[in-house]
Amino acid sequence: MADTPSPDQTPPDRTPVAPRDYKDTVFLPKTGFPMKAGLPQKEPVIQAKWEADDLYGQTRTAREGREKFILHDGPPYANGDMHIGHALNHVLKDTVVRTQTLLGKDAPYVPGWDCHGLPIEWKVEELYRKKKRNKKDVPADEFRAECRAYAAKWVDVQRDQLKRLGIGGRWDKPYLTMRPEAEGAIVAELHKFAETGQLYRGAKPVMWSPVEETALADAEVEYQDLTDSPQIDVAFEIVESPITELVGAYAVIWTTTPWTIPVNQALAYGPEIEYALIEASFYAPQNGASPGNGSMDFRLLVAKSLQDEFLKRNSGDEVSVQVSELWSGKGSDLAGTIVRHPMHHLGGFYAKPRPLLAGDFVTTDSGTGIVHMSPDHGEDDFDLCKANGIDPVFAVMGDGRYRDDWLWLGGDDERRRSVINKPFNAPDGPICSDLRDAGALLSASADYSHSYPHSWRSKAKVVYRCTPQWFIAIDEKLEHICPKSPEDRSWESEGGAVDPSEEGRDGSQSLRQTALSEIERVRFIPEKGRNRLRSMVEGRPDWLISRQRAWGVPLALFVHRETGELLVDRDVNQRIQAAITEGTVDAWEASRASEFLGPDRNPDDYEMVTDILDVWFDSGSTHAFVLESDEWPELSSPADLYLEGSDQHRGWFQSSLLESCGTRGRAPYNEVLTHGFTMDSKGFKMSKSLGNTVNPLKVMEQYGADIIRLWALSVDYTEDHRIGDEILKGVGDQYRRLRNTFRYLLGALDGFVGDLSDETPIPELEVYILSLLAQLDANLRRAVDDYDFNTYTRLLVDFCNEDLSAFFFDIRKDRLYCDGPDAPERRAYRQVLDILFHALVRYAAPVLVYTAEEVWQTRYPQDGEQGGSVHLLEWPDIPQVTVDTDRWAKLRALRERANEAIEPLRRDKTIRSSLEADVTVPESAIPEGVSDAMLAELFIAASVTRTQGGDVTVTRTSDHKCGRCWRLLPDVSANGALCDRCDDVVTSLDNAGVAA
Repeated sequence: MADTPSPDQTPPDRTPVAPRDYKDTVFLPKTGFPMKAGLPQKEPVIQAKWEADDLYGQTRTAREGREKFILHDGPPYANGDMHIGHALNHVLKDTVVRTQTLLGKDAPYVPGWDCHGLPIEWKVEELYRKKKRNKKDVPADEFRAECRAYAAKWVDVQRDQLKRLGIGGRWDKPYLTMRPEAEGAIVAELHKFAETGQLYRGAKPVMWSPVEETALADAEVEYQDLTDSPQIDVAFEIVESPITELVGAYAVIWTTTPWTIPVNQALAYGPEIEYALIEASFYAPQNGASPGNGSMDFRLLVAKSLQDEFLKRNSGDEVSVQVSELWSGKGSDLAGTIVRHPMHHLGGFYAKPRPLLAGDFVTTDSGTGIVHMSPDHGEDDFDLCKANGIDPVFAVMGDGRYRDDWLWLGGDDERRRSVINKPFNAPDGPICSDLRDAGALLSASADYSHSYPHSWRSKAKVVYRCTPQWFIAIDEKLEHICPKSPEDRSWESEGGAVDPSEEGRDGSQSLRQTALSEIERVRFIPEKGRNRLRSMVEGRPDWLISRQRAWGVPLALFVHRETGELLVDRDVNQRIQAAITEGTVDAWEASRASEFLGPDRNPDDYEMVTDILDVWFDSGSTHAFVLESDEWPELSSPADLYLEGSDQHRGWFQSSLLESCGTRGRAPYNEVLTHGFTMDSKGFKMSKSLGNTVNPLKVMEQYGADIIRLWALSVDYTEDHRIGDEILKGVGDQYRRLRNTFRYLLGALDGFVGDLSDETPIPELEVYILSLLAQLDANLRRAVDDYDFNTYTRLLVDFCNEDLSAFFFDIRKDRLYCDGPDAPERRAYRQVLDILFHALVRYAAPVLVYTAEEVWQTRYPQDGEQGGSVHLLEWPDIPQVTVDTDRWAKLRALRERANEAIEPLRRDKTIRSSLEADVTVPESAIPEGVSDAMLAELFIAASVTRTQGGDVTVTRTSDHKCGRCWRLLPDVSANGALCDRCDDVVTSLDNAGVAA
């Protein structure tokens, strides 16, 4: 016995042998797919290949004849580089198109650009100003050519930037509103409104920019808070009244726009407001002014509820004012009262008496309860004066100055300047100075705080200015669009008209009513978009469609010089449309008037309208010349979806709705999806002046387009959302986890051939994972239906991280690495991995367009049996399996408890990994039919035993470590020896002369 060696001694008759390295017998994943993405370098190569292979054309061919899904692109302006909001918008659109394509639908995407209008014209003018060149000295066609070239340049720039972002579409033929075919079609849409009697010319106050010298749409106006606006109280002497006490007294108005006083034509009172005629025994107006040029004996008419506020504003805190009331009564008692303008001594316009009129809009929120009326400069003023036979006088010109012949402040005097110029409009400016000299100015200060409209483009203040403009009436009946009688089939021959029998339309609705009805039919995501659009349509005035600019589609109309009547002649209109379609908007010129009018009319009798169309009419008409055009046969009308930012409820969503309802009796879309605005990481609005903008072009250079896409689809884009360096780093971490998932799948499936027979039993864990995949599949489909890409992306990321990497892959790596190549369990695992791969690469393709392509091409090169783009694939078919979800919920919860119990021992280095742990778990926590061996496999532990207690406990195992699989098992005789499983595998490999 003395000669018998101990287990750790070498027998005396054998040469010592070094322990065997079993690395070449372990089946580690093999793949050429790198963990380091290198997206900025790889993505342009992939994008170039898509273009060379005509991936868009391949997709159209693959989906030909399938159910269509049409997302109509809202045209961005072609006037600058892509910004982060632009990027988010197009990623969302692209994801919609790709997910619908993945579902098997024919979902084409034709991108477009808005090329007319003030934003582009303003940029060209800026270039002129730098060269000290005056636009008015340049021929109109030359100027338009420069605008066209400027827009074309930026179309090309933005197109390349969007392609780089991975946006797929018909880039070889986008739609442009400046294409002559589009310009002709826009004119045709205008003529439809003219021919159906919805178009009229009228003089109304509109938002006007003296800087740009044009009317502005609501969407072109932004509001800024001002703290130094003027506020003045002005006295109008009462010269006639059925109330004798009022004659010789003063009706007092309050205004924050002194520049409107020179155009005053009336005063307004509230019929139900209580008024009082007061007399002050002591009164000291600011600035030394008082009615009657300093007389202390005067009487003032103001609203009773505003009396104290008025006296304080006019006397100051230091002056004690004693007031006696001479008369009081309701506003309705003031009917028939007449005042005279403070500048009546100038004669002419100012000598005319000013009536007091009842106005329901008058309130006692501030001021004096009496409002001065200038029909040139206010909607309420215009409507009330018009109802009482008072017309506007058009005193203010396009550049914001009073016209030359105006009695007060007109002519060439140095005081003649823009009415909203601060020195001109200030308390010490010419208007207030003249009112003070006339003894009519009670108070004047520059400390009023309020929100005031500004031009979105020039940032300058705008004014309400009454000018002749063209409008579309929105409260006229639309019998001409939808015939009243369902038996009348004329709608069938009217392009785009709606069957009157559909949805209860009988033609008796107005444009406003039709639009409101359609708003109720359309689906809105999020739902609050419906209320926003509805409220805007409910309260909007007639649609102002004319602009006084040069770059745009002309209102190609003729008006009779004597009668002012609009010429409505379909033959004339068709000649105009054909000319513009052939020769661009430059065809609308005076020299061709005879050609357009034809031989039966004298061109001297007609005026050619020189205004251009509001650019919102252009973009609102895109459904007509894009979706209904033969140029893009893959499209159809109406669109399934319009998708833009929330500001488009007052812009493109609304203009498209009104245009289509006015010409076709229906909305051009079935669904409207709205996204919020991108803020900086602290939640502040991005601004170049603040230096907090995020440039998507630089992000792509640094991180890659897929990172921007993942960010865009990870935020709740239906609300305002954030971006910044730290946020992008977090997105990068998410990306790496997803990439690592695909890298693992590619490596684990190296050389895999799916030959698992139907009779081969699938282990319970694999069945459970397939059930989770089926659940994921259903949830992703639901997210696609709801356009909920935030949920879509989160579900995908969480499944890869929590269900696969941290659970399934972690548990099954032992079988993958160490089971024999033909072991049924290993083959079953790889079969499920294959199913996962084909599902996940498809799910990820709309999000990570470049990475998914790289993944697919790594496994299936272009020349392979399954070669081709991942973006040609369809939604995967997922095996439908049934599992006891409660059972697996308990098992996963138990696994978490085991991990929590193991972790302290790992931290204090009692054990180095869970493989060294003996885990004891309470019997009551174990589902029925689960073996200890299965639990040990789930926990990745050495062993599991049961206890009647309630706690999970862990000790270090005394078993030895297998030299190949590193598991610590009872059947391992000593550290470094093999377990039974590994011994069988190694023997088989050695006999076959095969290494892993």
